Amino acid sequence: MRNAKSIKVYVTIILLSISFISIGQNTPEEIVSNFFTEYQNDGESKALDNLYSNNKWMNRATDAITKLKQQLGTLNEDYVGKYYGYELIVEKRLSDSFILMSYLVKYDRQPIRFTFQFYKPDNEWRTHSFKYDGNIDEEIEESAKVYYLDLKK
Repeated sequence: MRNAKSIKVYVTIILLSISFISIGQNTPEEIVSNFFTEYQNDGESKALDNLYSNNKWMNRATDAITKLKQQLGTLNEDYVGKYYGYELIVEKRLSDSFILMSYLVKYDRQPIRFTFQFYKPDNEWRTHSFKYDGNIDEEIEESAKVYYLDLKK
């Protein structure tokens, strides 16, 4: 009986150790997934705090993050309607250490684009920047202009 308890304790310690190790090794995809889960369940403030928690340099930008929280907080049901989820628009890799991921965030009234940039200076990814905008409809209209089309056949 005592041996069984000891084994359970050791297994629990090993599992907890593995889970703590994996927390620091998040990929950009995991960071974004966690952001959207927290955004939906806990709100923009907690989601942004955790998004930037992997970057110690962001402690110097607390005013900018506070302003971003306030601005993102305006994307509420009264303004943009119900939140329905997100879809990846594009992923661009500058190198193995820098990546941009742009998402279409689906609200009832209109789509909003969320853009994340991640940087890996050594072994772990960190959030380099986050921004959002509602100009995606203008950009898709612009891309359909004749001067962007290859008319030669």
